[in-house]
Amino acid sequence: MHYFRLLIIIFILLKFGLDEFIGEHNSFKPLHKLIKILFFWRNNALPRGVRLRLALEKLGPLFVKFGQMLSTRRDLLAPDVANELAKLQDQVPPFAFSEVQKSIEVAFELPLDQVYSQFDKTAVASASVAQVHFALLPNGQPVAVKVLRPGIAKVIHQDLQLLKSLAWLLQTLSSEGKRLKPLEVVDEFARHTKHELDLTLEAANCSQLARNFAENDEIRAKLLIPDVYWDYCRKEVMTMQRMYGTPISQIDVLRAKEIDITKLAHDGVEIFFTQVFRDGFFHADMHPGNIQVADEGPDKGKYIALDFGIMGSLSDTDKYYLARNFLAFFNRDYRDVAIAHIESGWVPKDTNTDELETAIRAICEPIFDKPLKDISFGRTLLSLFQMSRRFGVVIQPQLVMLQKTLLNIEGLGRDLDPNIDLWQTAKPFLKRWMSEQVGWRSMVNTFKKELPFILKNTPQMPRLVHQFLNQQTHAEQDMPMRQTMGALIKAQQKQARWQKRLTLIIGVILILQVATFIAFGFKFV
Repeated sequence: MHYFRLLIIIFILLKFGLDEFIGEHNSFKPLHKLIKILFFWRNNALPRGVRLRLALEKLGPLFVKFGQMLSTRRDLLAPDVANELAKLQDQVPPFAFSEVQKSIEVAFELPLDQVYSQFDKTAVASASVAQVHFALLPNGQPVAVKVLRPGIAKVIHQDLQLLKSLAWLLQTLSSEGKRLKPLEVVDEFARHTKHELDLTLEAANCSQLARNFAENDEIRAKLLIPDVYWDYCRKEVMTMQRMYGTPISQIDVLRAKEIDITKLAHDGVEIFFTQVFRDGFFHADMHPGNIQVADEGPDKGKYIALDFGIMGSLSDTDKYYLARNFLAFFNRDYRDVAIAHIESGWVPKDTNTDELETAIRAICEPIFDKPLKDISFGRTLLSLFQMSRRFGVVIQPQLVMLQKTLLNIEGLGRDLDPNIDLWQTAKPFLKRWMSEQVGWRSMVNTFKKELPFILKNTPQMPRLVHQFLNQQTHAEQDMPMRQTMGALIKAQQKQARWQKRLTLIIGVILILQVATFIAFGFKFV
């Protein structure tokens, strides 16, 4: 079935004239001419950016998400294409209100007017997987209600099966397949995407993120996260606090409302690094459609996080090596970057440290001490990819969501304040975090975590030590017997090997004899 979907994808891409993006290349000119003949009926009067956006919308949620990510990379795209893809962030065509009402009534087994006292029929935001409506709870509380698109699970399942097939082909046929781990990457993407199909999981993510920041006054002064109303949440429906703000992409509006854009950019960097390195749990879908800024009242100037369907997580080991890489990078200690890559297993253990250090230096030095506006991340990414191939860098599937989020963050930073120096902004935070991980603070924190276990098991320590010593004594007494048994087993294994060899030799001799008899015409009685 998913191969039929592949044909549909190819047809839609050609229908909207997207072969234009590759048709100018010499290798594709003959194919481009053939496509023009076969699709003579198509209308390419619309601008290419509009056609690309329409094609992605037609193809469904996974392709819309791909367009969302691309829309943040204005340094890699032509302005006309980037501007159109930006519309995918929250301007996907909505589905009918009748479908919304049906989904809610099936989910709660009640009429809509008995669930919400008031419900706005017009969607305020429509994305690839769900759309949002404003409503009022029976107690008058203003809320935002998120409802899944009907039948979306089936479409996503088909596209994921197609992606897995393409990943299998890449891994099987490409020399880069083993290093890139496309199947594992698709599985990781599939796991996060499937989470979006159960809105109770998204509600749990929202609550967890809010809890992580609840005790941190410094971050709470910079970030707002909506409350979740669990009594009004189901798999297909999520109800949360209504937030009031201006989309982060409307920078002129924010300036007109006297929002400090430079501070906003610096706050965004700190919020992101706090999620990643302190908690290992971060918002992994931070495109502009999911971020607003409070523009009035006591919370004015704070970020508002929305849409918690895709979250990333990192282990303590991942966090340590990432922070070590970042910090060494900020200090221009390229040798430590190289050593961290080798120790973490991201490159083969036999990699030449000096050569890797030199390659990293050649890539990183040109982008230091420069604001975002003066950095060509397109050229930098190309250089990094070439280095990855040269040194056999192994793609880490668990870091794919972080890489995607870093692209979003860099794109947002470029839009907010192109003069921001990301390195100097992030360096103090990472230094403080690393001191908490490997310094005396780390020892104190670890002791606090282990103290309940220590107190619980301290009374049992004498008995546990006694049992351990008895086990060691019995082990020493049993040693001669184990050695004898081991010798017998080895002797039996050796005898069995000789028996197999003898049987093989006799078999070969018999086969040769039979072949000789046949060759000389002997008859068997």
